[in-house]
Amino acid sequence: MRKVNFAEFGGPDVLRLVDAEEPHPGPGRIRIAVRAAGVNPVDWRIREGQVLKAHPIALPSGVGLDAAGVVDEVGAGVEGVAVGDRVFGEGSSTYAEFAVLSAWARMPDGLGFAEAAGYPSVVETALRVLREVGVRPGQTLLVSGAAGGVGSAVLQIARDRGIAVIGTAGAANQDYLRSLGATATTYGGGWVERVRRLGRVDAALDLAGSGVIRELVELTGDPGRVVSIADLGAPEHGVRFSGTAGSVPAALAEAVRLIARGALHIPVEKSYPLADAAAAHVDSQAGHTRGRRVLIV
Repeated sequence: MRKVNFAEFGGPDVLRLVDAEEPHPGPGRIRIAVRAAGVNPVDWRIREGQVLKAHPIALPSGVGLDAAGVVDEVGAGVEGVAVGDRVFGEGSSTYAEFAVLSAWARMPDGLGFAEAAGYPSVVETALRVLREVGVRPGQTLLVSGAAGGVGSAVLQIARDRGIAVIGTAGAANQDYLRSLGATATTYGGGWVERVRRLGRVDAALDLAGSGVIRELVELTGDPGRVVSIADLGAPEHGVRFSGTAGSVPAALAEAVRLIARGALHIPVEKSYPLADAAAAHVDSQAGHTRGRRVLIV
């Protein structure tokens, strides 16, 4: 099969599309013929060697955690899924023609492979940080870097729970944030005062790692009411850095429920062929993303 690989840590140029042995599922796992793979910031952070504690790897290594496709092998002890089922989920080395998944769910009716591949890690992260920041119905959550995949999920899940949301993003994404139910404002000079004029902030999330931790603490009045998934220096300010995943099966089940109810939709901003994984990483690292980026296999 063909898969994306890297043999050393570094920039996008270390990614190579190579011939590789097909993987096979062990007990409690399934294999899918991958139709689409989600591109997440954690993918390029792993490629750069930034998050080795959370994601220890041996080189050479494949790339990718999220995928959607068709089940073609089922490991021992697996029940409730069969060859031919359309599923989405999380595994390893998903930038490939075949991948083994450790967590999965059947795709809801009407959901395409490209969109489905964008949900697993994003929804797990969104649910986790909402839990960790402790925001409750009736309160207001500030989301810095709200237009990306995790931000898109956070905004919709929070609004579904009765939480008001203020989102910051670039000028081109203001209408997008409003379409997801957020009160939108731009980042850049004067953004703290713009947020203050919009009302009280009870909790805040840093999803972009753009050096705003001090200001988020100032706006909430309590470092314990701020969580970051993108700024490794957050603990220096007493702010929690959330980098360890929770229950992916539970997150997938919640994603299915929300999608089926029409309460969650994360658009695919751009798709790339598998051979263009490096370009997808370049674009992901540049930021300014609306929704998700995926690789089509």
